[in-house]
Amino acid sequence: MSQTPKEIAIIGSGLVGSLLAIYLRKAGHKVTVFDRRPDIRTVDFSGRSINLAMSNRGWRALRQVGLEEEIKKIAIPLYKRAMHVIGKEMYFQPYGKEGEAIWSISRGVLNRSMIDLAEGAGAKFRFDEKVWDVDLPNAKLYTGETEKGEWKEYDYDIVFGCDGAFSRVRHKMQRRSHFDYCQDFIDVGYKELTIPANEDGTHKLDKHSFHIWPRGRFMFIAMPNLDGSFTCTLFMPFEGEVSFENIKTKTDATEFFKKYFPNVSRDIENLIGDFFKNPTSALVTMKCYPWTYWNKVALVGDSAHAVVPFYGQGMNAGFEDIFVLNKLMDAHGDNWEQIFIEYQETRKPNADAIAELSYRNFVEMSSRTSDPKFLLQKRIEKNFAEKHPDKWIPAYSRVTFSERSYVEALAIGDVQEAIMKEVMKIPDIESKWDSAEVERKILDLLK
Repeated sequence: MSQTPKEIAIIGSGLVGSLLAIYLRKAGHKVTVFDRRPDIRTVDFSGRSINLAMSNRGWRALRQVGLEEEIKKIAIPLYKRAMHVIGKEMYFQPYGKEGEAIWSISRGVLNRSMIDLAEGAGAKFRFDEKVWDVDLPNAKLYTGETEKGEWKEYDYDIVFGCDGAFSRVRHKMQRRSHFDYCQDFIDVGYKELTIPANEDGTHKLDKHSFHIWPRGRFMFIAMPNLDGSFTCTLFMPFEGEVSFENIKTKTDATEFFKKYFPNVSRDIENLIGDFFKNPTSALVTMKCYPWTYWNKVALVGDSAHAVVPFYGQGMNAGFEDIFVLNKLMDAHGDNWEQIFIEYQETRKPNADAIAELSYRNFVEMSSRTSDPKFLLQKRIEKNFAEKHPDKWIPAYSRVTFSERSYVEALAIGDVQEAIMKEVMKIPDIESKWDSAEVERKILDLLK
């Protein structure tokens, strides 16, 4: 169903804001994107990033507007995890079935491309212009150089808040009655680091793997870039025996990397330089409701549902918001009130589900991926899934390589975990993990 063109403002020129601008322009709307920051295409982008992991949900949203193949040109497929466990040779864990991959993309490279594409579609961008206030009932914006200085007023038909976990638009909505809001910071922070390319521009590690160094309460990860480098992230508690707080000098950092990550020692000087240059950033889960105000204002992406990054679904979930919103626009035409009601009612439960899944995956990635019992459990699951693909899809595949709801992935994942707890109690499971007895046990428990 076609829509009457509207004057629409988007707050935030990040990935979600840029893609939403493309969708709205294709629907015939006039779109202006505001951002308090300078144009990312004109500045260096480093120091606070975790490489993105594009998966099925994100690709579906890009495919809908004809961008999938364009964006794949700046992405690298990762078919497996490369596990770097102390005392063991590096080993691999395939992500899914043959050919299934997550795709590593530099956040900065993707964001620049998305802004270019949005401008090409006809969206206007107003950088270095901070929104200080929003008149929610009338969709008016107020911008200015300072909060107490002179403001400009802009009138729009609809405003979308795509301005991240600490959204100014959501802040204004929080001041209205019956608005629920909570945020939860975990005690683990992160710091961006870099492993540079070899002198000939090649990668120092396998470039089609997501590299993980699991160390219990902390871990190190590395994802490849097109230029041969790896964007690395150190996740670690802020305080405690092994923590950011306790690495104060270059000597402390050198000893830390040599002890816990010996196979990156050849890059230690570069890693230490990044360690003291780049900020230590916090990780937050943010939930709120409602996401919309009448038919005038709506939150999309992190502004509505920020999650910790351990399932690689933050961007994918935000892109899926847009995909669902677009389907509702097609279904309801100019009835924006109905569009917004169904949008938040559909997406809120899924946002809560991926928040829970994301937190759980931190425990899995940092601790359980090096646990022999856990690895055996995953081997049993994979073996059973290959024999009975109609009866068992692993939780990771449901989230990453499927377009089914996050709610379903969480619920079925809980059922599967309960089944596997019973299976792992089978005497001598280590020697009979691929036996008919184990297969029958799982089939019985699935009934």
